[in-house]
Amino acid sequence: MKQLGRLSRGLWFEDLVLGTTWHTAGRTLTETDLVSFVNLTWFTEDLFTNQHDTGENAIQGRPVPAGMVFTMAEGLVVPSLERAGLAFLQMELDVRSPTFVGDTIRVDCEVIEARECSKPDRGLVRTKNTVTNAGGQILLIYRPLRLIKRRSPAQADGRPR
Repeated sequence: MKQLGRLSRGLWFEDLVLGTTWHTAGRTLTETDLVSFVNLTWFTEDLFTNQHDTGENAIQGRPVPAGMVFTMAEGLVVPSLERAGLAFLQMELDVRSPTFVGDTIRVDCEVIEARECSKPDRGLVRTKNTVTNAGGQILLIYRPLRLIKRRSPAQADGRPR
């Protein structure tokens, strides 16, 4: 297994061998993030828009939609595939715990599948992305399948570009 630590840029298909792990930077979710997401997506469920009539809510506090957590987690992951990601093809998503305004999230990534494609300039990579809060609580686990560029022969020295 190859452990890369915190990574921000430059993974290509050749770097993403089975068992490779890395993690992203953290990001604190703010009230402004929630309001912006709700307004952009029209995700106007009372749970996310009404702070006063909360007696019947299953989740107390200031929760954020799991879709927002996923998209912000992807925003943390995508820079690690800069210039190499070609397509997001499919995903499984498990919501494990509520996420709240004020939580800081990060993503731990592990390559669980990597295979070549019929075209020699790309490969398929599936990762297990575990989103946690600052306390280490698992919030989401998602498993995206992505189409990733391979290095050209001129880039075969293995250095990220």
